[in-house]
Amino acid sequence: MTARFTIEPLVVPEAPGAPGWADFEAANAVRNVCEAAAYGTDDLGYRADELLPLWTNTDFDPKHGLIARLDGTVVGRAVCDTLADPASSHAWLEVLVRPEARGLGIGAALSDAIEQLALDDGRTTYIVYAASPEAPGPRLDAPTGFGSVPLENPEVRFLLARGYRLEQLNRGSRLALPANPGALRRLEADALSHAAPDYSTLTWIGTTPEQYRSDLAHLHTRMSTDAPTAGLEEPEDVWTVERIDAEDASRASADLVPVTAAVVQAATGALVAFSTMFVPSEARRAITQDDTLVLREHRGHRLGTLVKLANLRAVEHAYPGHPSIITFNAEENRPMLDVNEAMGFAPIGYEGAWRRDA
Repeated sequence: MTARFTIEPLVVPEAPGAPGWADFEAANAVRNVCEAAAYGTDDLGYRADELLPLWTNTDFDPKHGLIARLDGTVVGRAVCDTLADPASSHAWLEVLVRPEARGLGIGAALSDAIEQLALDDGRTTYIVYAASPEAPGPRLDAPTGFGSVPLENPEVRFLLARGYRLEQLNRGSRLALPANPGALRRLEADALSHAAPDYSTLTWIGTTPEQYRSDLAHLHTRMSTDAPTAGLEEPEDVWTVERIDAEDASRASADLVPVTAAVVQAATGALVAFSTMFVPSEARRAITQDDTLVLREHRGHRLGTLVKLANLRAVEHAYPGHPSIITFNAEENRPMLDVNEAMGFAPIGYEGAWRRDA
């Protein structure tokens, strides 16, 4: 008997338990199952109620979703993220299908539908980040010269057949907690010898302090231009104080506590680097290391090490007992990978960053 599946819009519920919640929760389960299968760990999982606020902050982060049902059960999902600027041509796409439902054409149908949705919105440059588990056989090298993916992997063959080209490789890394205190002390002493007295660190938990909102908006904007993106040519994503406020408000309702560290330049009092982690309420779960950036003009002073150490110390002090921290970095970003490795991060897997121009 031929499997029957349907593709339909993902209805974003107003709150947990509201109309659409069951499908939203099922779509989130698809995400978690696929991430666990790709990386061999549940550390990347989130509860649906933690991610719901990210779907409702549409003024600054437009997001659209689709789901696939197989015999009535949600087995796949597709997501299209864009910038708020309608003139931007980029769309970030994700298509995931539960392992037991693959090989039935669901991934192709979801891809067709989400690409058409992006095209209808005027977006013509598609970026896909796809996990590629290790496998034997021939490799496809990233044009950056850093890293490769197994050429015979299903996701690699699928993307190549659809006209995508590999542009970059990202490394997923895990730091087991508690971190090695001796190694951290040695790293901190070295970093301070390069940074002090011109730079110092500060940390906060939750909402961004009033006096740093403008600086943090500038840092987030520069995150979109200063981080390596290879041939993806990802556009500038402008942040404002209003967007910082909206982000803080959505995160406050997400049950994921943001812990931020920043570097202050003594001469100006301005923030020149930052690093943020998101801490789940259950101590048994992993912490997520989100953005980390040192402004280009302030690099060479070990500020990346300094700000990441400050961030780590803050979460270990305020939220002890979590098993690990997960982070992702471009494989060619050796300065940040050097910091991570010195702190004790170890690779758990890789994802390809792919591009197609419609």
